[in-house]
Amino acid sequence: MKPLDDQQTTTRSWFESLRDRICAEFEAIEREAGSDASFVFTPWDRTESDGSEGGGGVRGQMTGQVFEKVGVNVSSVGGTFSPEFAASIPGADEDPSFFATGISLVAHMANPHVPAVHMNTRFLTTTRRWFGGGADLNPAIPNDEDNAAFHARLRAACAAHDPTFYPRFSKWAEEYFWLPHRNVARGVGGIFYDRLEDHFDAHFAFTRDVGEAFLDIFPQIVRRRTNQPFTDEDRTKLLEYRGRYVEFNLLYDRGTLFGLKTGGNIDAILMSLPPVATWS
Repeated sequence: MKPLDDQQTTTRSWFESLRDRICAEFEAIEREAGSDASFVFTPWDRTESDGSEGGGGVRGQMTGQVFEKVGVNVSSVGGTFSPEFAASIPGADEDPSFFATGISLVAHMANPHVPAVHMNTRFLTTTRRWFGGGADLNPAIPNDEDNAAFHARLRAACAAHDPTFYPRFSKWAEEYFWLPHRNVARGVGGIFYDRLEDHFDAHFAFTRDVGEAFLDIFPQIVRRRTNQPFTDEDRTKLLEYRGRYVEFNLLYDRGTLFGLKTGGNIDAILMSLPPVATWS
């Protein structure tokens, strides 16, 4: 992998620092619940097809009392796209070399009243450079209060940068997190954005605020719901909902496709899958 420039180094460092703070907060929630669960961090290295170094990352995963399974990954990879995949990536048709760094998080919760959540932000470099990412809430048993709070916090993060961001990116999330074969949404939405090019400082600031917004609002929702009583029927709803989550991630998710097409770590790519799910 080529030496990193200032933008690539800065974004990688930010994603790593966000990971550390998120993991610390999630471990604090576990301790509040009387659990001593903590993250296990597993580094991995990527090798290009010609045997050269292709970067790597660290996969963080925790199994606890509140978080039935949560993964927080940071990867920084580089190399050369295959000709077939390069055709689908902006700027890669001119030069197939690339660098990508980002954080990816998925949490599956033990209590059916605590929503699952996904958050991902990334910076990708070809002959062009852009940011992408977002966050979305995935409750098995939707709660209007939680949904409103999650969207309000993301709306505020967007509004601090561009008044068009939230209307655009929340609509994009509705369209993106959709299972066309079932004609249903994966969750209750959030924001999704991609290919924010040029204006590095402004778009990096926005991407940082998306991460900060997530770190602010999701732990609030977890603490509000984690002790709420639930029934066997609620647990059944959770497991069936997780099946929909699996279907989306394996059939449509861009991050899954990118990881598989670029020789990423399989365990890190598929950490988004829940520990238990059912199909009836």
